Amino acid sequence: MVATVAVLLAGFAGWRTARSNAEAQYRERLVRQAAVLSVAPNLSVLLLDQAQRLTGATGVQVAVIAPDGQVAGPSAGAVTPADRDALLAGEDISTTAVLGGARVLLEGRPARDGAVVLTQPFTEVDAAADRIRAGLTLPLVAGLVGAALAGALLARRIARPLVDAAAVAHRLAGGERDLHCAVHGPTEAREVARALNTLGAALEQSEGRQRAFLTSVSHEIRTPLTALRGYAEALADGVVEPGQQEEVGRILLSETGRLDRFVTDLLELARLDADDFHITREPTDLDALVRETARAWTQQARRQGLDLRLEHPDEPVTAATDAFRVRQLLDGLLANAVRHTPPGAPVVLALRRTPEGQVELQVRDGGPGLTEDDVRIAFRPGALRDRYAATRPTGTGLGLAIAQRLAERLGATLALRGHGPEGGAHFTVTLPGEG
Repeated sequence: MVATVAVLLAGFAGWRTARSNAEAQYRERLVRQAAVLSVAPNLSVLLLDQAQRLTGATGVQVAVIAPDGQVAGPSAGAVTPADRDALLAGEDISTTAVLGGARVLLEGRPARDGAVVLTQPFTEVDAAADRIRAGLTLPLVAGLVGAALAGALLARRIARPLVDAAAVAHRLAGGERDLHCAVHGPTEAREVARALNTLGAALEQSEGRQRAFLTSVSHEIRTPLTALRGYAEALADGVVEPGQQEEVGRILLSETGRLDRFVTDLLELARLDADDFHITREPTDLDALVRETARAWTQQARRQGLDLRLEHPDEPVTAATDAFRVRQLLDGLLANAVRHTPPGAPVVLALRRTPEGQVELQVRDGGPGLTEDDVRIAFRPGALRDRYAATRPTGTGLGLAIAQRLAERLGATLALRGHGPEGGAHFTVTLPGEG
């Protein structure tokens, strides 16, 4: 369409300019003839026959103006008094006039003895314009055909890869995976195809992780459910001895707690992605917060034979943040550290200011640490639990994912090093400082 419109506009412009071009050609011819006649010696009425013979073959009419103002010749009727006076005053005349009821081109030039006037009927101009327009017809038709073919080929070259990409996108939206969009066509279309292939691979990988995660969580939830069902059936059938009822109750309570922890973590992870999870920022003394957190975890660390250490400046360290959520974040990191640290090894909770005026909260442990590959996947739900389920104590696999989402909501950064000063994992939460 663009190519066709361009050709049509060019044709329209050529059609409109054909008449002006023809008029310009005839005027130029009249000017040359008038110039030749104007230098003829002894210009007089007697010269009219000779001048008419020179120009009559082209439809040109001639008039001669004597020095006394008399106008003679076939085109005398086209000469107005104003034109006559201007020519006798030595001025050139180039205008249009009416001769015998028809419009004519008029060109007049002063001569040595009076002046000479030449006229050309506009019918000649129109005929010349028609000839020019007739000559434009074939090129215009050829241009239109060429434009249509070129436009169709170009549109097909551009549209085909986009149509292919749209088809792949619709199939992806319909749930199909492992699709590949052919990369061809113009640069922009190739870029769309590459982006679509990247999106398809990312969707497949993401959904694969989701399936693996749901499978793992389902398996973990099924374990306490199986225990609960087994002991509940035993109680219903009356096969539990009276002396064993207390032990069965403790087991049921423990398994119920595990199940509740799974559900709570899943809900917390979902809430962190929702828009209704609000953060209330207010000035918070982080030094007091870490001391309170350390006191809460002291008994748990002692029961497992761990050396819980607190490193802090012992003076107010203020930041505008949500104290409850910071405590939740620290509890998650400490739970992870306590779970993986062997008896006798240290777990460190540290608070310090950075030279840039920020505040760092660190949780370090003396556990086995993490590899560089572990660090890359550590915050994916269930990734480390799946990797180390057979060799290390594991929880729900959601704790680190929750910690990262909490840090993001708090406007903080959560960084992980595989091995810290104590030999194990080293988590650092960086908050903007205040005061």
